[in-house]
Amino acid sequence: MRSAGVVLNDLADRSLDRHVARTRSRPLASGELASRHAVAILIVLITLAAALLLLLDPMTIMLSPIALLLAALYPFAKRVIHIPQAMLGLAFGWGTIMAWSAAQGTVTTTAWCLYAATLCWAIGYDTIYALQDRDDDRRIGVKSSAIFFGSLAWLAVGMALGGMLLLLSLAGWLTQVGWLYYLVLIAVGFFCIWQVRQLRHNISASTALSMFQQHVWIGTAVLGGLLGGFLV
Repeated sequence: MRSAGVVLNDLADRSLDRHVARTRSRPLASGELASRHAVAILIVLITLAAALLLLLDPMTIMLSPIALLLAALYPFAKRVIHIPQAMLGLAFGWGTIMAWSAAQGTVTTTAWCLYAATLCWAIGYDTIYALQDRDDDRRIGVKSSAIFFGSLAWLAVGMALGGMLLLLSLAGWLTQVGWLYYLVLIAVGFFCIWQVRQLRHNISASTALSMFQQHVWIGTAVLGGLLGGFLV
């Protein structure tokens, strides 16, 4: 579904991507790939995702249309709302709800805490990502949190990442995860502070991309802390 979401995004943005330096070489934007080919790939991906649903329980199957709806709405969010990164978080995070339902047969408060944490996280890391395109987005009239928050982007990112850490801590407390998990969250918190301090200054597009990519390691650290917290 993530891959399907990427295809949907590139289909919806192909006319906009031609005017952005970072994205003008994308296959659909450059004309290297025809729209009909992208639609065919999209159908294959959604079919595979639907086939996987057959292995799951009825409740999770009932939740699946929401995942498709959110994935379809996200590409158009930047035309309507000033913080489309929130829609990205809602779309990506819905996998948390479906996974929890598939594993537990229900959706508990802890699952909603995790969902809210993924929403905050997406606003944080995708605002950093959007800094690369801020000038181009402003020129072509596309909305983004990087433009909306302007010089206070560092504060918005800090609040979003702080919210993520608080919600992850609450989820850990609700499930009685061991101390190692919280130790990792503290370390992640210091790393987030370091990123926020960087954002208080003007950064280059390459630096913004590098900072965005560092969130892969934040996710890896949280996963490691979670697994370790259940073992200690």
